[in-house]
Amino acid sequence: MNIRRVFSGAEWEEKVGYCRAIVSGHHVFVSGTAPVVPGGGTYAPGDAYAQARRCLEIIDRALQELRVDRAAVMRTRMFVTDISRWAEFGRAHAEFFGANPPATTMVEVRRLIAEDMLIEIEADAILLPES
Repeated sequence: MNIRRVFSGAEWEEKVGYCRAIVSGHHVFVSGTAPVVPGGGTYAPGDAYAQARRCLEIIDRALQELRVDRAAVMRTRMFVTDISRWAEFGRAHAEFFGANPPATTMVEVRRLIAEDMLIEIEADAILLPES
């Protein structure tokens, strides 16, 4: 079985033992993606929309590295620290996926790995054989 992995260089990948994304056969899994800036730290503290966009940009970069189009994303999971801001998170998600919206879940969690992070997003994609 051919398995491909990509890494983002986030400090937690080595410490926790995971990769940003992995593809095996027709399945693509993108790890929970937090709104980080290169070199560490949280992107746009306090801005729910901007943090969601940042997570999705990091996910898209991993998909591109695996040569997977974002239209192949079938499911996302959004873990948010304040569900009352659902519209801000949702607007970023809707804009990002456009005409190809995946199934999704948004749940509130007590906190994320950094106190000022408002959202973390996971994504799963399915690669269909060329027709």
